[in-house]
Amino acid sequence: MTKAELIEAVARATGQPKRLVTRTLKVAFDQIARSIRRDKRFWMPKFGTFTVRRRRARAGYNPRTGSAMTIPKASTVGFRPARELRKGI
Repeated sequence: MTKAELIEAVARATGQPKRLVTRTLKVAFDQIARSIRRDKRFWMPKFGTFTVRRRRARAGYNPRTGSAMTIPKASTVGFRPARELRKGI
């Protein structure tokens, strides 16, 4: 599903104008992102949990040249689906 398809589906389900749904979803996703940055996690019951995961530095290679290199440590966001969501898949 794309962002446009999500907006369309929510607008149809709620009877709200697409412009209002667009703004509402933007604010909601901004708040989720802010929560992940601040608290290192965001939990939504029956959906799942987003958490910050840390990756250690590791050896790798440059696919263009084939030379060895070190991939630096990094942080990423991981998602663990709730039991209710996993059951429906």
